[in-house]
Amino acid sequence: MRYCFQLQVRPERIEEYVERHQAVWPEMQDALRATGWRNYSLFLRDDGLLIGYVEADDLAASQAAMEALDVNTRWQAEMAGFFSGTHPSEGFPQLREVFHLESS
Repeated sequence: MRYCFQLQVRPERIEEYVERHQAVWPEMQDALRATGWRNYSLFLRDDGLLIGYVEADDLAASQAAMEALDVNTRWQAEMAGFFSGTHPSEGFPQLREVFHLESS
């Protein structure tokens, strides 16, 4: 399954957000892989609109598995101040897929 979501990064924190994601902790990356996150990407527009894409067999199960891990708790605590509106730890608004070339 493919999932796409959007969040909003505070405009005044965009550069720091980018820097943090250029150095994601190896243990956080390992945890994402171990809990079923695959082909995970984040895309950021200049105004802070963040679009995420991830593949997972069951995103809800992968999110629940991440929530149980200490590394995720620590990462989310560090990232909390970057977002306006919905925070990733509260779930994120998923976008509906309306076209996929491989399915056509």
